[in-house]
Amino acid sequence: MSLKETITNDMKAAMKAGDSQKLGTIRMLLAAMKQREVDERITLTDGDIVALVEKAIKQRKEAIAQFSAGGRNDLVNKETAEIAVLTPYLPAQMSDAEVDAVLAAAVAEVAATGVTGNAAMGKVMAIVKPKLAGKADMSAVSGKVKAKLG
Repeated sequence: MSLKETITNDMKAAMKAGDSQKLGTIRMLLAAMKQREVDERITLTDGDIVALVEKAIKQRKEAIAQFSAGGRNDLVNKETAEIAVLTPYLPAQMSDAEVDAVLAAAVAEVAATGVTGNAAMGKVMAIVKPKLAGKADMSAVSGKVKAKLG
């Protein structure tokens, strides 16, 4: 079953259960998916949907930081609940050891070509992004790459 079908089935289950929080979040995700399909005249793949889910989660994390700073705990709780609804649509997250192994291999590969500095950062990220997309927090990966290269 494709990810799109899974999300649609989850929406139906949320409707039947009367779970308005989950239903609203899933409808928002389906609307974003439909908007992208219409705008780009494509049919989304599972990888495209994972990217949309990652973007939605990132937006919510940024909103949580802003709401926390503003003392709006009610909105922090709402955004946290939405993240909990969206997270199951991501692939299983890689452990830190697995991420470190991928990074070490990429850094060694780039170092073998003699590239250093910011160019090395870009080359390492270009190597690891396809391998880690959706499976690890890319901002944390970026920080680890800086630490390894620095």
